[in-house]
Amino acid sequence: MAAKMKTSMEVFSHLRVVEIGSSAATSYCARLFADFGADVQKVEPPGGDPLRGSAPLTASGQSAWFAFLNFNKSSVVIDAAEPDAIPQLTALIENCNILVDGRDIDPADCPSIDIAAIRQRCPRLTYLEASWFGGAGPYAGFAATDSTVRALAGLIKLAGAVEGPPLHAPDYQTGILAGLWGFIAAASSTIPEEKAGGRRRSWSLSIFESSLALNEYQMFEAYERGDVMRRIGINRFWPNFPIGIYETKKGWLGVTTITPAQWRGFCDMLDLAELRDDPALVLGADRLQHMERIERHFIPRLKTRTAHEWLAEGLKRKIPIVPAPDMSDLLQDAEKRERGAIVPVLLGQEWGQTPGSMQRLTLTPPRRGGKVPAPGAQQSFADTGRRLTGTASVSSGCNDASGAPLQGIRVLDFSMGWAGPLCTRTLADLGADVIKIEAIQYPDWWRGVDRRAAYIEEQMYEKTARFCMANRNKRGITLDLTRQQGRTLAKRLAREADIVVDNYSADVLPKLGLGYDVLRALNPRLVMMSMSAFGTNSVLRTCRAYGSTLEQGSGLPSVVGKTNGPPVMSHVAFGDAVGGLNGCAAVLVALIHARTTGLGQFIDLAQIECMIPFAAPWIIVHSIDGSLPIRYGNRHPQFVPHGCFRCAGEDNWIVVAATDQDMWQRLARLIGRPDWAMDASLRSAEDRRDIEELIEREIESWTIAREADQAMSELQAARIAAGVARLPIDLLSDRHLSSRGYLQEIERAFIGRHPQPSIPIREGEGPYAIRSAAPTLGQHNTEILSGLLGLSDTEIADLAKEGIIGSVMLSERGGLTTTKTVSQG
Repeated sequence: MAAKMKTSMEVFSHLRVVEIGSSAATSYCARLFADFGADVQKVEPPGGDPLRGSAPLTASGQSAWFAFLNFNKSSVVIDAAEPDAIPQLTALIENCNILVDGRDIDPADCPSIDIAAIRQRCPRLTYLEASWFGGAGPYAGFAATDSTVRALAGLIKLAGAVEGPPLHAPDYQTGILAGLWGFIAAASSTIPEEKAGGRRRSWSLSIFESSLALNEYQMFEAYERGDVMRRIGINRFWPNFPIGIYETKKGWLGVTTITPAQWRGFCDMLDLAELRDDPALVLGADRLQHMERIERHFIPRLKTRTAHEWLAEGLKRKIPIVPAPDMSDLLQDAEKRERGAIVPVLLGQEWGQTPGSMQRLTLTPPRRGGKVPAPGAQQSFADTGRRLTGTASVSSGCNDASGAPLQGIRVLDFSMGWAGPLCTRTLADLGADVIKIEAIQYPDWWRGVDRRAAYIEEQMYEKTARFCMANRNKRGITLDLTRQQGRTLAKRLAREADIVVDNYSADVLPKLGLGYDVLRALNPRLVMMSMSAFGTNSVLRTCRAYGSTLEQGSGLPSVVGKTNGPPVMSHVAFGDAVGGLNGCAAVLVALIHARTTGLGQFIDLAQIECMIPFAAPWIIVHSIDGSLPIRYGNRHPQFVPHGCFRCAGEDNWIVVAATDQDMWQRLARLIGRPDWAMDASLRSAEDRRDIEELIEREIESWTIAREADQAMSELQAARIAAGVARLPIDLLSDRHLSSRGYLQEIERAFIGRHPQPSIPIREGEGPYAIRSAAPTLGQHNTEILSGLLGLSDTEIADLAKEGIIGSVMLSERGGLTTTKTVSQG
């Protein structure tokens, strides 16, 4: 009975998902459904999903990556050579709700089936098809790997030593990001039809475009400021300094200083008054010009105490610092186990620990761990009487593809910076009515933190590209939440809302009287999500954090870089976009439950936990046998060669990989070594490992004689995985993105026409159209306060006179604000 009760509380217990093909992206997408109770049937060939061979492996030869991507699924083995293979697979698909298709990445010997005919017979089937680059465009036929895609997406070139080569992290970052986007698309299609725009839909997912979520900020900083970004060294990133990981007396410490106050606090903590008081070092951009001098002062000081001792000092001073853990630290973290960020997993006969689901729903929590299926094994919870897609249950008109999936959903957006606004922007892109709430006393800090008179008088806060990028398709109002009138209006809006999102520090809204307990009493069906850095009950709940802090504390840097080197960050603000996408996935799950049952719930999303999946396989392996991760630099545990190679010109690079024997032989011939192609002793990657350095020299002698794009063109013509290492600014004119309409031009007051990025999930050929530009400050005050709340013109005028609402940013006057304690970007 207890097991049945548990199953009945799982949000997706009524769904069956079928996964075909082989890719990290589609596997992770399907696993997110399994986390919340769906029966996921993974179709494999007799030899198993190729990902079962992905390194790192446990001592018994189990793939830790496969384990993380596939626990709690069932496996169906179908041999394409058998005469009943196609009817067997067709029947399986016709009896599911969602089909997740990764065959364009790797068909994995999947039987050839007629998807169009199946969808015509089963119009309620939601279909998600993933590909590296989308179905059309100059890159559409490219051979690719996780790293070549990240290179093209501008996610490699800015990391690493100044002299090069650019340094990139291990697989499968693109898979996790694209899996989140795929889940968002498919989950949005399952919202009950009578309550919103939910219908069974056909989605296409570009893994390349999915990865650009990490780089939108840098793309639009480049759009606004020009070509200013360059690689400036290990653990150094434009536009602030210091942002990096540094050695202490014991352990490594992640440091981020953004504001002048944080810099002063950091200097005070280290007793460096001469740096604190230097007027040339007030702003992060200024400190970038003096990096070596500054580090000479503070690096020796950091080595006088342990990372945890510095954390305690940083908490007192509200400085964003955090110990940078290794795998052992993560596994010993009792808080992460208690919260379900680390959960048990069974791989064959081995019990290990793995990152769990980061969508921390409190009423309908995800499964805590599970079992990795052997080929052909069915999980015991698979048969739960699901509602399937068969045509008998289909009403006329249910195949109407018009309308966005979240039409009719209303969201109150209290978030600021990047993470929260990306979550709510994605909801808005999918059709939700998102009302962004700021205050004239202290608006969203991505409008700018300069409070001087000239900045405000010239309304520069309306001209920042990053704010416009993160807040399109929303309506905007201003409310001073520190005053009773503002809080009352916020509560009235919450009565009719479906979702409330904030990314303040954990206790801000509760202290204002706008916590979940208060809003739930007004609206029992409300879904409310707190996107704090560490979680509402964490011992670090008061620790300040940015997207960089989240990467520093995730464990990922400990597996990036070279043996005996420091833990290495790979992005200036990795955690922001990742937190935003996980937040969007979480609220969709809770929304589906609320629309089905009438019961809302609270979501306690800790953004630092959302980064832990990127370190998943090394956590699993270490939990089983205690082995330490092997750091390969730009090399790869399975592919030889694999690396980043210099091309003609200044700081031009290309990532090249040979993923199988045939690709290796084509590469060897292309670079003028046909003898290697014919050498039987070099057929396997492990055979080639002995001469890996020689192979790399030969490749670079070939690439350095060519412009990067020419090298990529010749390599791809030979069907060899290769991608130019782009800068973020290059993406604004990327020929593939241009051909797909990825950047859409839109008009906005104060800045005129400007580009906006599309979301990477599409229905039909083109991207979702951007409906409106980001709101100017308080742009929709009258529209919302009058249209939704029924306030008169006189009442609205009185609110403006009292400063409760407004449309002009106020100078800093030492008054009350609600957003000074926002926990991260």
